[in-house]
Amino acid sequence: KGYYTEGAELVDAVLDTIRKEAEACDCLQGFQLCHSLGGGTGSGMGTLLLTKLREEYPDRILATFSIVPSPKVSDTVVEPYNATLSINQLVESADEVFCIDNEALYDICFRTLKLTCPTYGDLNHLVSLVMSGITTCLRFPGQLNADLRKLNVNLQPFPRMHFYISGFAPLTSRGSQIYRALTVPELTSQMFDNKNMMAACDPRRGRYLTCIAIFRGRMSTKEVEEQMLNIQSKNTSYFVEWIPHNIMSAMCDIPPRGLKMASTFIGNTTAVRELFQRVGQQFTAMFRRKAFLHWYTGEGMDET
Repeated sequence: KGYYTEGAELVDAVLDTIRKEAEACDCLQGFQLCHSLGGGTGSGMGTLLLTKLREEYPDRILATFSIVPSPKVSDTVVEPYNATLSINQLVESADEVFCIDNEALYDICFRTLKLTCPTYGDLNHLVSLVMSGITTCLRFPGQLNADLRKLNVNLQPFPRMHFYISGFAPLTSRGSQIYRALTVPELTSQMFDNKNMMAACDPRRGRYLTCIAIFRGRMSTKEVEEQMLNIQSKNTSYFVEWIPHNIMSAMCDIPPRGLKMASTFIGNTTAVRELFQRVGQQFTAMFRRKAFLHWYTGEGMDET
């Protein structure tokens, strides 16, 4: 429905609004789309909007923050169908896809932040930390800037490999003012830690093709570069050897509110395949029985 019938009726009005906003910009960098791959609107209308934006603005960066289906937390029964159909569109139309999933966010809330009953507000707070970290160099001055295009140039070795995992350090809950001053080495080790990743895949099961570390706050470039080299030399087995300097760092002078220093991590790792394998297995199990297919064929889709 989101892609073929109801979404198609609404998409022109949405594009009109986007066009007005784009015309008001001095230097349009790109678009950011937040959507879920499991539901009908996020997967259907979200990817329809993405393909239309790609047609209208072929030279602008399209970045999506996509909530991928979690292994244990499921919202809808037809999640595997929706996710499979939308991933196909993301491969073709998006420039960079930041994979986030609710289960990893819940894990961070329970284990790291020690929240007993996290709300969607708490989950959104975590996502907002990563989102603001990624765009921080566009908005604030810094010693080493990295915009959306520069991120993509450094992260994407091959055109279709633009599915990234992200992390943030230090992780703090909303409104907590008990902050500990962190050093650059502590930030770096936290940032690469599996527990700080916002997608339910273990980077230790794959290898990093490329990564970007975006630091915020007052710190020396030399210290950051040393830490990046240190990480790479100590963990050579986790990085592919055919890309020699595959950690890029960016630095911005303005820290997030309430913190002296913070860092955002974006990684292009082969471990992201776990997300797709999981969706693929669920899709195959349902499609083999032709379960729920009539909802899709009824909207004008074809089984082939």
